[in-house]
Amino acid sequence: MKGTRNIALIGIGALVLIFFVWGCNGYNGLKTSDQSVKKVWSNVETNYQRRADLYSSVIKTVEASANFEKSTLQAVVEARAKATSINVDINDPATLKAFQEAQGNLQGSFGRLIATFENYPDLKTTKAFQDFQTQIEGTENRINVARQDYNKAVENFNLKVVRFPNNLLANLFGFKEKAYYEAEQGTEKNPDIKFDIK
Repeated sequence: MKGTRNIALIGIGALVLIFFVWGCNGYNGLKTSDQSVKKVWSNVETNYQRRADLYSSVIKTVEASANFEKSTLQAVVEARAKATSINVDINDPATLKAFQEAQGNLQGSFGRLIATFENYPDLKTTKAFQDFQTQIEGTENRINVARQDYNKAVENFNLKVVRFPNNLLANLFGFKEKAYYEAEQGTEKNPDIKFDIK
């Protein structure tokens, strides 16, 4: 009788140990994936900041041109200020959406600014503008790669949150699915910025 009781206690202890190890591994896996999403999102923000900085260098060049259309420039300055002021909480889809909209507005207003350069041939030949031309394409590619990396990290995290049995731990510890970075309608194409320098 005593031997049977000891075997039962050992069996219960083994089950508790198995569940403890599984719980620790599952929780650590969720935390690791969560941190990965945060890291990859910071890469997205870094690349958007790089683009905003490039836009700033062109804005400074344009400001030096006394005859340039100030209303077009002002729209870009305001859009840049808004785009760089939004703090994104990757656990809150609304802030991610606001960030995406602000970046789209900045890109659109900057595209309109570039279109007006046709009227200012001297402006297009400045070193700052030429430097911008050589760097913006690479920056847009980096942004695209960073967004793809972010979505892949979100996919990995979300799969851990929704798949059984990890979903039990996710619910227990308050892990929720994160929002993907989604393109706005019409932004699936690169901005139509033409540099027709002669």
